[in-house]
Amino acid sequence: MVLIVSSQLAAQEHLIVNVYNRATTSLNGQWNYIVDPYENGFYNYRLEAFEDQENPGNGAFFLNAKPKSKSDLIEYDFDISDSIQVPSDWNTQKENLYYYEGTVWYKKSFDYKKSENQHRVFVYFEAVNYEADVYFNGKKLGKHIGGFTPFNFEVTNLLKDKDNFIVVKVDNKRKKEGVPTLNTDWWNYGGITRDVKLVEVSNNFIENYTIQLNPENKNQIKGYVKLNGTEIAKKEIQIDIPELKLSKTIISNAEGVAVFEMNSKKIQYWDTKNPHLYQVNIKSVNDKITDQIGFRTIKTKGKEILLNDESIFLRGISIHEESPITGGRGSTIEDAQQLLNWAKELGCNYVRLAHYPHNEHMLRLADKMGILVWEENPVYWTISWENEATYNNAENQLSEVINRDKNRASVIIWSMANETPTSEPRLIFLKKLAAHTRELDPTRLISAALEQSDYNGDPTIRTINDEFANVVDVLSFNQYVGWYDGLPEKCGQISWKILQNKPVLISEFGAGAKIGFHGDKLTRWSEEFQEDVYIQTLKMLEGIEQLQGFSPWILVDFRSPRRMLPKIQDGYNRKGLISEDGKKKKAFYVLKNFYDTKSASN
Repeated sequence: MVLIVSSQLAAQEHLIVNVYNRATTSLNGQWNYIVDPYENGFYNYRLEAFEDQENPGNGAFFLNAKPKSKSDLIEYDFDISDSIQVPSDWNTQKENLYYYEGTVWYKKSFDYKKSENQHRVFVYFEAVNYEADVYFNGKKLGKHIGGFTPFNFEVTNLLKDKDNFIVVKVDNKRKKEGVPTLNTDWWNYGGITRDVKLVEVSNNFIENYTIQLNPENKNQIKGYVKLNGTEIAKKEIQIDIPELKLSKTIISNAEGVAVFEMNSKKIQYWDTKNPHLYQVNIKSVNDKITDQIGFRTIKTKGKEILLNDESIFLRGISIHEESPITGGRGSTIEDAQQLLNWAKELGCNYVRLAHYPHNEHMLRLADKMGILVWEENPVYWTISWENEATYNNAENQLSEVINRDKNRASVIIWSMANETPTSEPRLIFLKKLAAHTRELDPTRLISAALEQSDYNGDPTIRTINDEFANVVDVLSFNQYVGWYDGLPEKCGQISWKILQNKPVLISEFGAGAKIGFHGDKLTRWSEEFQEDVYIQTLKMLEGIEQLQGFSPWILVDFRSPRRMLPKIQDGYNRKGLISEDGKKKKAFYVLKNFYDTKSASN
C-alpha cells in the first residue's frame, strides 16, 4: 500500500479528486473569444513571448488591457468581441471555425465572494483541447497539455470580490510529437470542451483518496486519504460507510497521508445486474466529502475474465464522445445518458470509450447503470516513440484519467494504445506505460488494441505476434474482414490461432452504411451490406476459443475529416449502428439479437 500511495500522489500532485461532489461555482456560459492564428496576443513581432517580458505592454491578450486615455493604442478588446458557449467546441458553434486549427483566446469576467467558512479557491477545468495556457487577473497560473483530462490551479491569492477575469489561450493544432499525433480518424474539436468550475475548500482539505475492495480479500475495503494544506500532519480523518455500519478513524502522517483497512462480511458486490453503490463519507478536521463507490474485483484466469470471481462475457460497443443531441463534442450528462441508454438498449454490459478519456458523466452513469468500461489513453496509430516529451505527455494524460476514475467500479480496463505498428521503440514505450499504470492502480486490467499477422504465413489463419501481448492482461485487436479485407463472404474463410493463454476481446469490427440507403448485401454503403458483415463476423469470431467479448465499431456515426465521399460520408465515419440523428440501422438489430441470446445463455 505504501508504494502504491506514493506513486499515485507523485503522479498527480495537487489535482483535486471528486470535484463532481464538491461545492463549486460554475464558470460555464458565454465567454468572449478572439481568433488568433498568428498568436499576436502571445508573441511580439520578434516572436518573443509576452509572458517572459518584465513589461509586456498592451499587446499581451492575457492582460485584458483597457485604454487609460483616448490616445492609448490597444488592438484588441475582449468585451466587444464575439462570444461563445462554454463548454463546447468552436467548430460546430461558429461556421467560419469549422475546420480551424490554431489559437483561440477565451475570456470570462465575474465577481466572486468567498464563503465565510471557505478560505481557498481553485479553478478546475474538466478538459481543454489541446494546449491551455491559463491566466487569472493577468497572472499566469500554468499550462496544461492534453485535450481530455482535468487540471486545476489555485487562485486564492489572486481572487477579488469584483471584476475578476480569467483568460485561456487554447491551441488545438495537431503536432507530430503530440498525443494523439497528427493523423487520427476523429474530429479535432477545439475549445474549452468540458465544464469550468471554481472549487471552494478549507485551508486544509481532503485533496485525494482511493477507496477500493482489496482484490486479495473480498471482505476488506482499503485505501488512503491525502490532505492538502499547511497543517496536515497528525490530523484525524474519519471514514464512514453507513450502510455497512463501518467507521474508521485514522491519523495522517507528516505528508498528510493516512492509509486504512476496514473489514466486513456483509459487502454487497457491484456487478452489471446489481450495480450497488455505497455512500462513503470522508471527514477531516476542516473538510468533508461524500462519494458513491461500488466494490468489486476484476481479474483474469486463463482465458476467462472474472468479475467478483465469476466468468463474464463482455457484450460491448465502442463509443466516441460526440453529442447525440446537439452534435459536436459531447459534454453534458444528457449526452452521456443518451449514449449509454442506446448501449443498454443494444444489450450491452460493457462499453469501450474510444480513443481518449471521456467526460466524467460517462463513468458516474456507468457506475449507476451497471456498465463495465474500457478507458483509453490517446496513444493512437503513429506516435513519436523515441521522443521523451511524447512519452511524458502520454504518461501524464494516463495518470490524470486514472487519478480521476480510480474509485469508479465500472472501470475495469486501462488501454495503453490503439493500432500501433510493432517496433522496438514502441514496445519500450508501451511497456513503460504499462508498468506505470500498474504502479498507480494494480487492481484493474491492462490491454491495448494490438496488431495481427498471418500464422506461419497462412493468410487464412490469423494470430497475435506482438511482444506487448506478453505484458497485457487481456488480448485485444481490431479486425475488418468483410470491409477493408475482402467482402463479407471472406469471414467464412478466416480463423484465429491465439497462442497466449489469455482472454480475447475484439476491440473493433464493423462496416460503413448510410442510413436509409438500401441495396442487396453486396452493395457497398447499404444497410444490407453492413448487416451482412455483422452476421458473417459474429459467426467467424465465435470460433475463437479464448473469446470473452467484443466492442464493435461503433455505436453512432461520428465526424471525421478523413471521410469525404459526397452523399455518403459527407465528413462522417458511417460505421455507426445509429446515425448521427439517432436512427437505428439494420445491423443494430443483428447485434442486439446476438447479445440478447448471449445474455439469456449466461
